[in-house]
Amino acid sequence: MPVRGQFFNDLAGEGALGMLLLAQMGGAPNELHAIIETAQYDAAANGLRPTGGYAVRALGVVDHRVQLGMFEKAALYENADHPLLLHFNTPRVAVHFDGKPKDVNELVLDISQAYISVFLNWRHLVDHPDDINRTVPLIDLLNRGYGLLGTMPKPLAERMARVLAHHGMAASLSEDVSFATTDDHGRSRLAKLLLLDDAYFIAFEFSFEPMGRQG
Repeated sequence: MPVRGQFFNDLAGEGALGMLLLAQMGGAPNELHAIIETAQYDAAANGLRPTGGYAVRALGVVDHRVQLGMFEKAALYENADHPLLLHFNTPRVAVHFDGKPKDVNELVLDISQAYISVFLNWRHLVDHPDDINRTVPLIDLLNRGYGLLGTMPKPLAERMARVLAHHGMAASLSEDVSFATTDDHGRSRLAKLLLLDDAYFIAFEFSFEPMGRQG
């Protein structure tokens, strides 16, 4: 079985656990190395039985959140939808608005709820400063009656347009035409996500290498 398949096989099934022991910078720019051990809970011994050790290299890292310690679930998202990948795998869209809301506080609440509905608990409204225009307070911006709401991933922009329309305001969307999913040689430019419970690495490629005795 390929090493990557063995890694996820070790973490499949009831009682399987992983331990992120170390995460450090690699030898190339934007490269991270992670050392992960896998184990299986042994009820008879009331303890953990080691099943494998792996060195995972993340190449071309664009975002990460490291939490050393034990985790239960691991997943690798490749060219797939996940809230954490929207900022990297979808075009950016500028959202301009025209018109004043009847209740600006209700609109601000709906904007916040729309953000949560797209990113769930993975991103927060303040994480990416370009998503919402912060040159002026949001309430002042909306009371102005026109302007740039923000420049955000396309799925969020489309959701915001519906929110603005619900409040009787016009929205115009301007998509970044330079966005491309492949380079000039046909190679993918989409990021991938390695998720370890709440910890994650977002990079353009991952490699898995065994460490020590497996199984």
